[in-house]
Amino acid sequence: MSRSLRSALVVTSVAAALILAGCASGSGGEATEPATDDEGWVTPGKLTVATGEPAYYPWVIDDAPESGEGFEAAVAYAVAEQLGFAADDVVWVRTGFEEAIAPGPKDFDFNLQQFSISDERKLSVDFSSPYYETTQVVITTGSSAAADATSIADLKDLLIGAQTGTTSFTAIEESIQPTQGAQAFNTNEDAKLALENDQVDAIVVDLPTAFYIAGAELTDGVIVGQLPTPEGESGDQFGLLLAKDSPLTEQVSAAVDALREDGTLDDLAEQWLGGEDEAPVLK
Repeated sequence: MSRSLRSALVVTSVAAALILAGCASGSGGEATEPATDDEGWVTPGKLTVATGEPAYYPWVIDDAPESGEGFEAAVAYAVAEQLGFAADDVVWVRTGFEEAIAPGPKDFDFNLQQFSISDERKLSVDFSSPYYETTQVVITTGSSAAADATSIADLKDLLIGAQTGTTSFTAIEESIQPTQGAQAFNTNEDAKLALENDQVDAIVVDLPTAFYIAGAELTDGVIVGQLPTPEGESGDQFGLLLAKDSPLTEQVSAAVDALREDGTLDDLAEQWLGGEDEAPVLK
């Protein structure tokens, strides 16, 4: 298990109390009064937030976003407070990843499950300004042919998989370009099971998820390395997802911006995520 992962697990119980306290006591910046449904909210006086089914550590702890534990659960409650909602007025619903990014009406005010902001997705949905930036990471097991890979060239002839429709899947196609194509899975859990069963040589996930899977879920997990970010581009940016042309997009983005400016997002990322210094960049 990595040093960063051990630290994250040790502080979980303490962090839970801090997160819940933060939801009640304030995250910096003055909150506004909750809007009503004629201003775009799904339910008057409530903030309806969606996440995945299931939602995974370290984004949500124990698949219980209502606890406020985990990075994205904590971000949701911090945004809620910026928007003027009490923690008790946050209502959680669940959606699939592909379902959420598809065009059409939504049963949530915003959704967060590591949605990467992209021009293609903006044709169907809105995004807030980014609340987190990460990279894509190749992970494997000690017995896999990928365990000794030190470069992208070492991965090209191997079976590399990821959840379909994600930036991780796109990163395989664009950065690794494996000779046998990217192997598609419905969820990260399916990809992990395929790796454990030797159906693929390695999988690609975002960096925080990579450290958790490699350190806590795989018997002999190995971090192969980060896929490089193209020169002149930023890393993979996650945004809160809203319905296309939602009247809420501007104020939700303003709430995220306020949390970035007052340091709340950095504090939550430090508390729940980590590991950048332990994953070499593959070339």
